[in-house]
Amino acid sequence: MNSVLITGCSSGIGLCLAEGLHARGWRVFAAARKPNDVQKLIAQDMESLRLDLDDSESIQDAVREILQRTGGRLDALINNGAYGQPGAVEDLRRDVIRTQFETNLFGLLELTNLIIPVMRKQGSGRIINISSLLGFVALPYRGAYNASKYALEGLTDTLRLELNGSGISVSLIECGPITSRFRANAYAMYKKNINPQHSAHRNIYAALERRLTKPGPAAPFTLPPQAVLKKVLRALETPHPRARYFVTAPSHFFALLKRLLPARALDWVLRRVSQGELNQPRRKNPPLGGEGKQE
Repeated sequence: MNSVLITGCSSGIGLCLAEGLHARGWRVFAAARKPNDVQKLIAQDMESLRLDLDDSESIQDAVREILQRTGGRLDALINNGAYGQPGAVEDLRRDVIRTQFETNLFGLLELTNLIIPVMRKQGSGRIINISSLLGFVALPYRGAYNASKYALEGLTDTLRLELNGSGISVSLIECGPITSRFRANAYAMYKKNINPQHSAHRNIYAALERRLTKPGPAAPFTLPPQAVLKKVLRALETPHPRARYFVTAPSHFFALLKRLLPARALDWVLRRVSQGELNQPRRKNPPLGGEGKQE
């Protein structure tokens, strides 16, 4: 039975991946940050353990426990755990950006570097990093998240080159809007770290808050997390996995525009998308821009 470690399994994409791979016969180690979520996963007949990407000791303990249970083997690692920190770049404190990177990049890197020697020893393995269309195009008021996902893309591309010939494949899943708790979690981080009353962007923040809290899908072409599962299965089970898998129409569309359009034209499109999401009037040179598409 093939084994896989998945981070961020408390809800959304991670939970869907854990359930889907478990049903397909994989031995799933479903990791979550909160003990209550770990217990819920165990109740679903899955092997679950606590793994907090902000805590090195937690990462090391989780890897040690998994390898003890498997006899030192792990066939696949899916780096899914992440969150979004909304806010204009000029309103993001240094510690807020650092915290975003601790979860979305540094913890992921530490975990991956613990698993790579295991896969090297066994001569095979699959590493799948769940990214976003915001890893290759930027939208306003996503600066921290944009930056962390851009960094993840660069790190993943480099790792894929360095692991060539090792038997370890590395793939990115480029997600567009997916049904999850992403917006609810992002809103909590916004409330914690952004003070709209003292910002030049306060009028836009009012619209941003409405979008983050409105029920139902926040963007057109939103798909359920099963769409991500479908692409993950391809990356895991095909003999020759791709470097990138795109999920949702917006992800395919913006990847195409990124290749075809010059920067100024692409900026024009991205501003219009942002303004449309927040129901802002379209101006020739809008002074503030708008909030972009969340996963």
